[in-house]
Amino acid sequence: MIILKDILPSGPLQEYIRKHQIVRFKFGAVDILPVKAYIPRPEHSLIFFMRDLQSVKTNLYADLKEHPKCTLAGQYTVVQNRYVPQDLWAFQILFQPGALYRLTGIPSYELTNTFIDAEAVWGREIAQVQEQLCNLEEIDDCVKVAEQFLEKIIKKSKRDLVGVDKIGQLILYQNQQISIDYLANQACLSPRQFYRKFNQRMGIGPKSFDKIKRLEMAYKLKNANLNVDWLTIALKLGYYDYQHLVHNFKEFTNHTPNGFLRLDGHSPESTFGVLETDNFNIEI
Repeated sequence: MIILKDILPSGPLQEYIRKHQIVRFKFGAVDILPVKAYIPRPEHSLIFFMRDLQSVKTNLYADLKEHPKCTLAGQYTVVQNRYVPQDLWAFQILFQPGALYRLTGIPSYELTNTFIDAEAVWGREIAQVQEQLCNLEEIDDCVKVAEQFLEKIIKKSKRDLVGVDKIGQLILYQNQQISIDYLANQACLSPRQFYRKFNQRMGIGPKSFDKIKRLEMAYKLKNANLNVDWLTIALKLGYYDYQHLVHNFKEFTNHTPNGFLRLDGHSPESTFGVLETDNFNIEI
């Protein structure tokens, strides 16, 4: 059984939420459970696990950690090896750049490469949401319950959208490099102030944020266009050449592009014959 679906949030929520992701992988009792090598991508997320819990390990020497039922995840700059349970039924909410800081006041660098129990932030209120979701089967009903909770916490937020948040969105939705001086100027800040505020709200600096964004785009564009060579993809995404793309992959995954795709071949998506893709409005 497989469900892998992206859903846009309702209009009033789109200032804070990029999209909802529904993930359902259900394996048989004798199946060998796969491990998902989750490539770094520019995102903060809130994840509700409605069935079995998922565990994560970032390298061979790291401890295997189990996600809480309500997981608040920061920005990752390393590959997460996600150990998929027998029945994974997850509702993941991806925040707009800077939105998690606006909603919680937690400096995002405190969450970089880690996750926390969302109950530590929103208490019994979010635990009740998770309990409601566990009793639902229809996706539309799950979205309705989750969005009712999001509307409540957004109403309580006292932090406005600022220039740095808008710059984060600008980087996220373009596929070419932009100079940091230009971005700082657009945010009406000095380069030093811009870096500090960006790191506070995104969890990493703007250069790393841009690199990770384009890394994810390259990975998903290749999945969507398996017959297209890496050089073509690299040039479409503003890399100087293929070696520039290779350097980016090795920096964040310790693998070449093809090496990471081979690793990704063991994922649950591959087990069920689907690949992670996205619509970046890029013609190849």
